[in-house]
Amino acid sequence: MLPRPLLRSLLAAALYSAFVPPASAHFQEIIPSADVLPEGGAVNLDLVFTHPFEGGPVMDMKRPASVGVFAGGKSNDLTDRLVPASTDGATTWKLSYDLPEPGAAIFHVTPQPYWEPSEGKYIVHYAKVVVDSFASGEGWDEMVGLPVEIRPLTQPTAVWTGNIFSGVVTKAGKPVPFAKVEVEFINDKGIKAPNDAYITQVIKADANGTFNYAMPTAGWWGFAALLEADQPMKSPEGQDVPVEEGALIWVNAKPMGQ
Repeated sequence: MLPRPLLRSLLAAALYSAFVPPASAHFQEIIPSADVLPEGGAVNLDLVFTHPFEGGPVMDMKRPASVGVFAGGKSNDLTDRLVPASTDGATTWKLSYDLPEPGAAIFHVTPQPYWEPSEGKYIVHYAKVVVDSFASGEGWDEMVGLPVEIRPLTQPTAVWTGNIFSGVVTKAGKPVPFAKVEVEFINDKGIKAPNDAYITQVIKADANGTFNYAMPTAGWWGFAALLEADQPMKSPEGQDVPVEEGALIWVNAKPMGQ
């Protein structure tokens, strides 16, 4: 039998944890001004680290470790094109890029690790988005070669609302069985969730690392496969802590008949 004071302490801790609201999901956004450029041309991208459905809070982003674009079988570093910006008083980033040739351009960002004290871990979300120049329909399934990455099985630049988006979660180029995938909508429509469980949708990949999700409304949807890094990092206090590596892809669903 446990001593009564210890029993009371354990009970209080259990009750506390039962009523503490779940931490909001972090998503690294890399959102273009358009996902299809029918005549080619310039595209602007906004890089924001936030909670998309709730519209914030926006976290300060250090200058990303790297930003690039993969197009025509080649990768170009765009880190020197980054321009600091501000969203809700937090540091965010912008860049512009011209796409004069047909084909898919896959923009991607590797942020610096973000320390989340409430979860006792670092977060590194490798995020990407496809922009199709001249509506070519080509190259959208190419892989950038990120440490963790989602391979799209559905053309992400031609998705109607209600279509199913499918992808494969990979780590070091290999599928990750039963990976957890969080899904959030950039809620610029003021949609009210019935309860907190609806803010971040959670699905699991199958034994081959494949997941499927039907987007119920038009707009930008983020798919974040969350995996633990092989190596820990040192916390600000010098302790070994886990690192959450996120494989993110952003997909824009279009309304039919509008």
